[in-house]
Amino acid sequence: MSEIKLNVYPILLAGGSGTRLWPVSRELHPKQLVKFIGNESLIQSTIKRLDPLLDEKNFRIVCGKEHVHEISRHIEELGIRADEKIIAEPCGRNTAPAIVLAMLHVLHHEEDAVLCIFPADHVIRNTDAFHENLLSAIKLARMGYIVTFGIKPNYPETGYGYIESGGEIKEHAFSVKRFVEKPDMETAKRYVEAGNFYWNSGMFAFKASVMMKELKSYQPDLLKKMEQLDLSGSMVSQNDYERLPNISIDYAVMEKTDKSAVMPSDFGWSDIGSWKSLYDFIPKDADGNVIDGDVISNHTKNCFIMGYERLIATNKINNMVVVETPDSVFVSDMESSRDVKSIVEKLKQRGRSEYQKHNISYSPWGTSTVLEMNDDSTVEKLILYPGSELETKTDLFTRKQLVVIRGVARTTRDNQSGRLNKGESVMLSENQSVMVENVGDEPLNIIRITLTVS
Repeated sequence: MSEIKLNVYPILLAGGSGTRLWPVSRELHPKQLVKFIGNESLIQSTIKRLDPLLDEKNFRIVCGKEHVHEISRHIEELGIRADEKIIAEPCGRNTAPAIVLAMLHVLHHEEDAVLCIFPADHVIRNTDAFHENLLSAIKLARMGYIVTFGIKPNYPETGYGYIESGGEIKEHAFSVKRFVEKPDMETAKRYVEAGNFYWNSGMFAFKASVMMKELKSYQPDLLKKMEQLDLSGSMVSQNDYERLPNISIDYAVMEKTDKSAVMPSDFGWSDIGSWKSLYDFIPKDADGNVIDGDVISNHTKNCFIMGYERLIATNKINNMVVVETPDSVFVSDMESSRDVKSIVEKLKQRGRSEYQKHNISYSPWGTSTVLEMNDDSTVEKLILYPGSELETKTDLFTRKQLVVIRGVARTTRDNQSGRLNKGESVMLSENQSVMVENVGDEPLNIIRITLTVS
């Protein structure tokens, strides 16, 4: 096991917005940060799945700049330091630039290394089988192959790309004949019947030196532009990054290289790409339902029902999806639930903020939830993480009151320190400020009332 841990870098791709899981997954809080199954977010589950096999110090996570703080918090909740593990993209440019960016970061520390690429928002049911395949993939990568994990299809799926395999090579892997686009239903049925087609999982293993050579052959312009990026800062230049081609690693390299190998895999994989795929993955109750939240169901069968704040009551429904969040409710028949993406587009076109964010905002210090907003007042619930602090200010036109409803706060105002216990408050008139710090071991809950005066 120690040999495997040497010189292997797990790269987690944590970009994307997960619009097919709206209203829970949104642009500023995508699905990899959501706790759909149990008490762990998808990115936390991905790290825990890899940690027994691969050294945690070698983890690297590529994500959008707006998600850095939340991903750091999720990593550190697992007891893993986030320092130097997160690589921020100033904008999304698909998987090829993301993978090359991570590879260039690794090559700053290593002369060569095996990189294992994993989307951070997928789930796997059989971890032992996954580990076996991963060990084989690493061995193949060390031999010079670019390995992709092909999932054995157990039904015709039109939402995935497919990989057609050729002859067997080593470690129970096969050569790759071709990558094919998402098929129609009849074509998908033929692929499943043929027996040598696999779902494209988006997981890879390769040596950095091998991938660099293939990039020089097939994507010299992309590689040249990326090698010119300044990697010394916390994030590369947005202007430079926006000029990169928006291209997947499949198009850029995998469909062209003769070094590719497909590892047939059957470990209960799902990309959780829709409410239906999440429903398919989670165990059901006696009526075939997946229910999470405050739900009363009557004559309800084969449904996915998830609630966050309000009571959901259902009566005589079948094969439905019902998802409630504080600001939105989504209702659909199960089979068409992936069409929620078109609803997100309509929200975007109409300038509705619900496509992008929840009424809860995430910050390095904690979260802010808008409870009520009028023309002349706003009421928010603030949750400060232990050890964090937040400054609140007023101007000529605002007045604010902060009321502690849970925990103990230390306040600093006009160079004077004090404490606020549960039920106590501080008032701010015009042009005043107060620094509030959570000095306890539990989250500090505060109600902040902002009044606008003429």
